[in-house]
Amino acid sequence: MSAPLGGDRLAIDVSVEAGAQLEITTAAATLALRGATTDHATYDVTLTVGEQATLYWLPQPLISTRGSNLRQTYTVDLAPTARLILREELILGRAHEPPGDLSSHLTVHRDGRPLLAQHTTFGSTAPGWDGPAVLGEHRATGQILIVDPAFANAPARHPSARRRAGQWRGHCRTAGRPGCAGHGPRPDSDTPTAPARRRRPPSHTVQHVTDHIAET
Repeated sequence: MSAPLGGDRLAIDVSVEAGAQLEITTAAATLALRGATTDHATYDVTLTVGEQATLYWLPQPLISTRGSNLRQTYTVDLAPTARLILREELILGRAHEPPGDLSSHLTVHRDGRPLLAQHTTFGSTAPGWDGPAVLGEHRATGQILIVDPAFANAPARHPSARRRAGQWRGHCRTAGRPGCAGHGPRPDSDTPTAPARRRRPPSHTVQHVTDHIAET
């Protein structure tokens, strides 16, 4: 969709009831554009998943165009036995143009407790985002987040994590994003990179699978 524009206030609220399974995607990429006003736009997504329910949140990429100013938030509330597969892709600028200002904030709670809080910014308000320690010359970044109660037993070896990571590997152009294991150039890049280091997540029930994507 050709939105949001400067000054827009967009919101999506999704609830998955107990025992249900829901997959949500979009027909096309979301295009953050400069509007008639210099005010920033907001795009707020709230996801609530009940007991024994599963949500696949798999939208097409968000494209930050020159002159745009977008603040995006994801607020996720999971029941103890809920499952979540969330994909986020960010394209920073169209062909031969710099990106606008983009802020993305992801917060996940499970059983009322904080599970993940992640905040990333790109553009003129984030010095160094295009430096060698972050994205460098790359203009696409993304992540796949899987939350599954089964990870409480074996978070690093759970077979569904590898299977799901391989299933969506083609949708994640850059393996990882700032602050996540596996961040760096694509596997087919000529730029040499050190192997991604795995770190045990703060909770056994959440796992970023970008390290599997980088190694597959």
